[in-house]
Amino acid sequence: MADKTIFLCCSTGASSGFIAKNIRQAAKAEGIEVNVIARSDSVIEDYIEDVDVILIAPHLSYLLDDLEDIADEHDVPLVMIPKKAYGDMDGATILQIALEEMDA
Repeated sequence: MADKTIFLCCSTGASSGFIAKNIRQAAKAEGIEVNVIARSDSVIEDYIEDVDVILIAPHLSYLLDDLEDIADEHDVPLVMIPKKAYGDMDGATILQIALEEMDA
């Protein structure tokens, strides 16, 4: 069972599915158990009680204020994924960002 759950927030899920896979692979390589949920921003409230961090795709920056309000209500850290890491589908970097936010 995974120790931590990462919610990867995107719009349609096209690229986030690949990124979620890369995060899982990076975690496995480091011996870290994580559950990665890649879903649309429209369902974030359905999952918020069960996640430890929310990662926002950079193309959703226009939703940041609204998503921060939701995350703050539930005391869940939220962070925007850097464009380069997202564009490169860099699972290792994105995993480290998530881990840092969960430890903060």
